[in-house]
Formats: sequence, C-alpha cells, structure tokens
Amino acid sequence: MKKILTILVSLALLLVATSVVIADEYVRGYQRRDGTNVSPHWRSSPDENPRNNFSYPGNVNPYTGQRATGNPDTYMQRYNQQQNNSYRNPYRR
Repeated sequence: MKKILTILVSLALLLVATSVVIADEYVRGYQRRDGTNVSPHWRSSPDENPRNNFSYPGNVNPYTGQRATGNPDTYMQRYNQQQNNSYRNPYRR
C-alpha cells in the first residue's frame, strides 16, 4: 500500500511539473528597431491574465529563480495603459 501511494504521489508531482512547462513558451532572440538585441528567453504563455506572468511583483521565475520586484498597483496601471494604447492602433501586436 505504501509503495502504491508513493507511486501516485510521484505521478501527481510529475503532472504538476509538466503542466508548468506546457504553460510556458520559448522566445527566440531578435533585434529591436532601435538596434537593441534581445536574448532568447522563456515567457509565460499569453492568457490575458497579467497576474500570472513572471514579471508580476512577487511571482518567481522558475527558470532563473528570481522574484519579480515592484508594486502590484503600479504594474497593473502600466499594464492597463499598454492595453488601452494597443486598441488605438489596429496594426500593433
């Protein structure tokens, strides 16, 4: 019985770890219009929920182990402002 329970717990942990990896996506490196190079990196998949991004204050990036700093209220103000600006320009992605 103890062996079966250990196997079930292991499978549950594997499932949780896999779901975290599936929810992320790899971004290839690129060069911005101003000439700045952006290194390849992982990001959370877009889902229109700003609170579950690696950069939301208090969240931890599982790839770097770094905790995002800042004020959640300020973060949301910037996020909402960016969303409003993106609706004004239909060609902006």
